Amino acid sequence: MIAAYAGRRIDAADTTAERFPLNAVPAVRARVADALRRLGVEVVVGAAACGADLVVLEAASELGIRRRIVLPLAVDAFRKRSVADRPGDWGPVYDRIVAQAAAEGDLCVLDLDGREAFIRGNDAILEEALALGRAAGGPVRALVVWDGPLRERTDYTANFARIARRRQLELTEVGILT
Repeated sequence: MIAAYAGRRIDAADTTAERFPLNAVPAVRARVADALRRLGVEVVVGAAACGADLVVLEAASELGIRRRIVLPLAVDAFRKRSVADRPGDWGPVYDRIVAQAAAEGDLCVLDLDGREAFIRGNDAILEEALALGRAAGGPVRALVVWDGPLRERTDYTANFARIARRRQLELTEVGILT
């Protein structure tokens, strides 16, 4: 089983609506690990933003699951824009996990730019997962760590879920605030 994943980043320090508070990380990590075990996941494919992405990558590591990282931006640009800009000490976790993936040949850097980089990144994550599934002759599904779509702004996690459904992938949702 190959699982392409996406999810919420840790809430900004000045957020007014809780989506993924820092104190929820341990509970979310436990729910993600449970989902990975229950589904029989052998490979996870996704980005490495603070919050859901790094939680999935850490849980996969603890379970001995292969991790394939697909970054839409250059490694340092992604770290600055999607990792180090939120509460928590995510930078060292990101650095370690990305270095491990690079050493294992499981880091794909798209180095995109512009407003569509994250949308195109979502498509690339799903395409990478599907290619791995074809090569292994196994199923692929999407794993989304969130509590539903946002209404007030661009929602890259909802975009990921839409693309996955369009590609007819089964979608497993792991709640954050449940």
